[in-house]
Amino acid sequence: MVDFIASGTVTSPRGFHAGATDAGIKEKDKDSLDLGILFSEVPCVATALFTTNKIKAAPVVLCQQRLKSGRAVAVVVNSGCANAFTGEQGLADAAEMADLAARGSGISPEDVLVASTGVIGQPLPMEHLRAGMEQIVLSGDGGHDLTRAMMTTDTVPKEVAVRVGDGEFTIGGVAKGSGMIHPQLATLLCFLTTDAAVDIDFLKLALRRAVDVSFNMVSIDGDTSPNDMVLLMANGLAGNATISQSTNGGDIFQQGLDQVCIHLAISIARDGEGANKLIEVTASGATSLAEARLAARAVVSSPLVKAAVHGGDPNWGRIMSAVGSSGVEVVESKIDLYIGNICLIRAGQLLPFDKSSVIEVLRGREVSIGLNLNLGTATATAWGCDLSEEYVTINSQYTT
Repeated sequence: MVDFIASGTVTSPRGFHAGATDAGIKEKDKDSLDLGILFSEVPCVATALFTTNKIKAAPVVLCQQRLKSGRAVAVVVNSGCANAFTGEQGLADAAEMADLAARGSGISPEDVLVASTGVIGQPLPMEHLRAGMEQIVLSGDGGHDLTRAMMTTDTVPKEVAVRVGDGEFTIGGVAKGSGMIHPQLATLLCFLTTDAAVDIDFLKLALRRAVDVSFNMVSIDGDTSPNDMVLLMANGLAGNATISQSTNGGDIFQQGLDQVCIHLAISIARDGEGANKLIEVTASGATSLAEARLAARAVVSSPLVKAAVHGGDPNWGRIMSAVGSSGVEVVESKIDLYIGNICLIRAGQLLPFDKSSVIEVLRGREVSIGLNLNLGTATATAWGCDLSEEYVTINSQYTT
């Protein structure tokens, strides 16, 4: 059993605290949070997945090194500056961020991870970070502030928590992401926590599985940044028997983690830069799960499909074109296509349909597209958003 917690966040699991402050890192018209810390009362088993971009931000390089130990106690995050493409100084600044966060806590800087998000190619304003770090107060409900401190072009915080089993343990998470988002981890920062005791090998496997059905199935604009990170920390304070691949608790833990990640992934897709509509594409009847995922992602990633959805244009040919160019196995005479619950194509044949009804579906806040290849049994779902004029405006003025 997995139950969502009202107002749940990354500090909902036992023993996690967080806090944030306005350190003056972001250029803004009014005060906003831009520096935060997530902290566990006890050391955590920890693992993460990172960007596939060949250019990796300094915080990513630092975290990849430190997580070789499979251990972490805290993570410090800033928005407004990505600390990416900043060379040796960027690496030194990332390390200093960890040192500053560790001061006065009694923990080793080596147990502190670092994440940054914002403009690429600019050095961190370390004088602001040094002063801001002293202002952060950690609390059990500080996860709400932490998620606000991670936001850049996001318009809403993204956070969630679930109780798993009979309240045996809790999984929580926060994420940020609105633009530069595409499969291959999708451009985002996400911190996941649990008070469950979990074996490191299973934790790594569970995170990969959860990311594959969630963040790797989201696309906003086809770009992937140097700063992507999905971090999972398990502190074991629930007191459960340690979950591993050979124990019975693995399935329910995976279910809970999947639901947290899918919730956050959909929140990111819904809040895409300039977005007015959430697009959900389900590809079924594929010969393999990899083929189903590829087909669903191809449709949700297509700029032409996204533009058509934005304009409410029932141009179904763009969907077929995206599938055909994706590389998946298709037989034209077997394909079924639905927009909402309206079947447009069955067994490769165009059916008569009421154009106004399809337009009405496309004008909704949530648009579902169903594609059945009728070649196998595999199914996958991807999420994205429409492509609007505002997206162009946001990204034509990002640094000006």
